[in-house]
Amino acid sequence: MKKTILIFTLLIVAFLLLFQISKYSLFFGKTSIEFTIAIIAVIFFVVGIYINKKSLQKSKNPFTKINAQKIEELEISKREYQILKEIALGLSNKEIADKLFLSESTIKTYVSNLLVKLNAKRRTQAIQIAKELHILY
Repeated sequence: MKKTILIFTLLIVAFLLLFQISKYSLFFGKTSIEFTIAIIAVIFFVVGIYINKKSLQKSKNPFTKINAQKIEELEISKREYQILKEIALGLSNKEIADKLFLSESTIKTYVSNLLVKLNAKRRTQAIQIAKELHILY
């Protein structure tokens, strides 16, 4: 965290210095305003690409192996697990029912069973618990 703060502080100082230099160069008439704007735009572009590449290098959710034993311990059926994965994708009961060719009330029953088995009160909490138990990734 300290490294990130230091980098952004240095970046802000560099930009302020760049703006001051460009202001003085424009004031004394040594460069045109178009040239100064182009240089600033190129520098922002390069810094943006650098920050983007740095942020993409970090894996936010490293792949972890699914804990099949935990699924069996919780007595989650294959169909319930399939519905749990669809919930994790953000699908509604209606969308899951359409996708799996089941009725919406059947999906509601499966979701209720999953909430009980995972000891969760809401769908989002069930997903969070499933990820903590390494049932989902």
